Amino acid sequence: MPSKRLDQARPFLTLIVVVAAWLIIPVVVKTFTRAGFFELQAPLNVAASYARDLQEYWSLRLHTNDELIEASRDLSRLNAQYEVAAQQNAGLQAEIERLQELLKLPAYAEYHSEHARVVRRDFSGWWQRIVIRKGRNYGIPVGAPVIFSGGVVGHVTEVYAYTSVVELISNPGVRLAGVVEGETQPISYQGGINPTFGNPRGVIEFVPLNVFANASAPKRLVTSGLGGVYPPGLTIGTVVKVEPSTDGLFKTGEVELDPRLSSLTEVTVLVPLNPE
Repeated sequence: MPSKRLDQARPFLTLIVVVAAWLIIPVVVKTFTRAGFFELQAPLNVAASYARDLQEYWSLRLHTNDELIEASRDLSRLNAQYEVAAQQNAGLQAEIERLQELLKLPAYAEYHSEHARVVRRDFSGWWQRIVIRKGRNYGIPVGAPVIFSGGVVGHVTEVYAYTSVVELISNPGVRLAGVVEGETQPISYQGGINPTFGNPRGVIEFVPLNVFANASAPKRLVTSGLGGVYPPGLTIGTVVKVEPSTDGLFKTGEVELDPRLSSLTEVTVLVPLNPE
């Protein structure tokens, strides 16, 4: 009978021993072990990503000629729209440079855009992050901002040989300075506790009392440029609710993030040309 109880308790004893040993191990050893495990796992994730790309390629090969012709027409229309948008963007950029020179304003920090494929998504109630298919081999630095067509994705927190970890702005541990479009006072944004299959959300604090927003009249929240991580004017999300805080001096609110954050396949890393 005692031996049977010992056999039942053996897994728990093993777990306790492993946890105790992990707590005793120095931090340097833990960091080296974690990095080594990630580097060992990275080739498998990258290979799976290439396999998915190949599978998508062959699935597209199965489309009929009529479907391909229709897709080609849609692509031609989009290309025409993008050409017009590119010309307008060039004109606006020239006007910005002229005004900066006229008003003696400092130019925005210059970045090199590095497009990267998403290898893996790691979402839970405690963290929201993705792994991209570029690392030190493409000069990706820790702390670099990551964006997509909808605005801010997050920032790079870990860089390895061929992959990098990006912490999303929906992560509860992310804080950044933002500003409501049309206002000048910066406010504090923080990622929220997001369900695994729900739309990502965040919270804002220190909102001025003269700012009003609700679901029927939302306000766009953009980066303020403070902190030196994100350029100003990038979309963070949409403010859908504000209410007075407990101290009565400011307001707090909720920010609805782009739902595409949980299904991104490609992102853009902004690599500073002058890291200093």
